[in-house]
Amino acid sequence: MKIGVVCYPTYGGSGVVATELGIQLAKKGHEIHFITYSQPVRLDILEPNIFYHEVNVHDYPLFEYQPYELALSSKMVDTVLTEGIELLHVHYAIPHAYAAYMAKKILLEKGKYLPVVTTLHGTDITLVGKHPSYKPAVTFSINKSDVVTSVSESLKKDTLSSFVVKNEIDVIPNFIDIDLYNIDDECNRSQIAPNNEKIVIHISNMRPVKRIPDVIEIFHRIAQKEDAILLMLGDGPERERAEQQVRDLGIAEKVRFLGKTTEVRRLLCMSDLFLLTSQNESFGLVALEAMAAKVPVISSNVGGIPEVNVHGVTGYLASPGAVEEMAAHSLSLLQDDAKLAQFKQQAFDHAKKFSIEKIVPMYEEAYEKALAAVW
Repeated sequence: MKIGVVCYPTYGGSGVVATELGIQLAKKGHEIHFITYSQPVRLDILEPNIFYHEVNVHDYPLFEYQPYELALSSKMVDTVLTEGIELLHVHYAIPHAYAAYMAKKILLEKGKYLPVVTTLHGTDITLVGKHPSYKPAVTFSINKSDVVTSVSESLKKDTLSSFVVKNEIDVIPNFIDIDLYNIDDECNRSQIAPNNEKIVIHISNMRPVKRIPDVIEIFHRIAQKEDAILLMLGDGPERERAEQQVRDLGIAEKVRFLGKTTEVRRLLCMSDLFLLTSQNESFGLVALEAMAAKVPVISSNVGGIPEVNVHGVTGYLASPGAVEEMAAHSLSLLQDDAKLAQFKQQAFDHAKKFSIEKIVPMYEEAYEKALAAVW
């Protein structure tokens, strides 16, 4: 198949999933054309069957906000016609599915019907999509897609409860390339913990929804009873506040803010515990990445997280804001080496259920379903 992929080309979950999916599809012989405003961060355009088409948005003084959706629709049309693309897979309902519908209508005028598969990832439904300014467009985009998928059962339920959806929604969970995390030979714990301290890690874009102060409070309680180090990966609006919080608590020497780094896999393989305290998560891809690196997860029990993190098996779940409970669960693992080793293995075993080899065929079935609708 010749497949056009439209996504955000960033480090965020949807961009990572879209890029990794495209890479795996290309390895299976499909021709994959990425259509977006910059090259996705994990994309190697020198690999066979992978192509990148940049969307250029011209800066006109007339527009206070440049019309990306128009430029994207036009680029979709041009790429479909010049490259012979058979199907579009768009990640995020807005603006991508909305722009895809406009491209679809333009192509119909030219005698070509283009199937569109839309994958819902989370904030396009749970946050942005519910805003009155966008809700009609999101509803329209979902219902005009040929096939709709969501990354979790939780997100599917949220979508059906928040929008008048006429389309069926197929759940295809996020996935992990297990082999990427098999890097024990690169795992030198002494670089982070020279005195064999336990290593706790958090990775996020540090927005308020991630409840960063809770991460710090949990670690503060851990550090009172266990010799440990906290790694904070990522950047965002809550970082400065978190840095002040660790100074106020007197634990600055135990917390390392590493910002945006390309060493995520190496840092995960060194870690003993992952903290995910979010107010909401549609899936929790970062938790799955941790589990693939044999790191148990202490998380909130919201959204799609319980579909990934199994309480008492791969880690523990607690209500958002339950700092004392999460700290107690953390210490129950960090202070018992045998139990920690057991949970590490169980986390890895469960992560294998989300392996890319199992999930990619589900997307191929969705493509076949969309193509069948043409006939």
